[in-house]
Amino acid sequence: MGCKFDITVVAENKNLGDEYIDTAVAEIQRIEKLISSWNPDSQTSAINKNAGKQAVKVDRELFNLIQRAIQISKLTDGAFDISYASMDKIWKFDGSMQKMPSEEEIKASVSSVGFQNIELNAENSTVFLKKEGMKIGFGAIGKGYAADSAKDLLISKGVKAGIINASGDMNTWGTQISGESWKIAITNPMDKNKAFALLPIQEGAVVTSGNYEKYVEFNGKRYTHIIDPRTGYPSSGIISATVFAPKAELADALATSIFVMGKEVSLNRINQLPKIECIIIDDQGNIFTSNNIKINSDD
Repeated sequence: MGCKFDITVVAENKNLGDEYIDTAVAEIQRIEKLISSWNPDSQTSAINKNAGKQAVKVDRELFNLIQRAIQISKLTDGAFDISYASMDKIWKFDGSMQKMPSEEEIKASVSSVGFQNIELNAENSTVFLKKEGMKIGFGAIGKGYAADSAKDLLISKGVKAGIINASGDMNTWGTQISGESWKIAITNPMDKNKAFALLPIQEGAVVTSGNYEKYVEFNGKRYTHIIDPRTGYPSSGIISATVFAPKAELADALATSIFVMGKEVSLNRINQLPKIECIIIDDQGNIFTSNNIKINSDD
């Protein structure tokens, strides 16, 4: 999935622990085969190859994942969109861009994007991308889903506690051997070697998305690498978003969406969602939190 997974389990002995970890790794690999758009033999690739041509029958698991992704698109007014994969990559964040793309180029770059053009048939378990050139990808939801699935599988095998860390997407359950809650450090985007908060977490996921490493600057304005799939313009104003949710899949998708929706809309939306909280840091270093998060700034 283009990211590193670290798996921690609490087990009676090392052999059993290793066995559990192998089980989790196999589950993550299974999901990668199902959802990878890089693998030409995956069902996701089959959906993309048949865009504008015909519907593709898929496993119910993939169908349900796409269905949930569309629900998140509706929840975020399209800020999250798995059809972002059809976006032309006209923005480059490797230092090679010398000037802003034109308005026409930006508009054209998202002409094939739009979750409204993903047609699902629940009865037949088929997926059809209505426009030729459309593609779906699970970059902003896939590793969260894989972490959730690995966690659920380990719990079903009797593992009482652990952490699945998918490159910063933290999914936890149970407690440390001492009985204490797992503690998650939130990186300070103004100084990556420091944490600005250490928060306890139980039975849930926390995902932090950072927007402070990949960016370009034109006319004194910083444009960062998370792009609004509705407009083709990069997001600006927010440099870090942390989301707490029962599932890593949802936390993963919302953390990315916050950059696109902006601070006010994001806080308003998340305050309306049960069991979901967020911490947002703007490009001035100001910290904003949803209603039920309390950060002790004296630490």
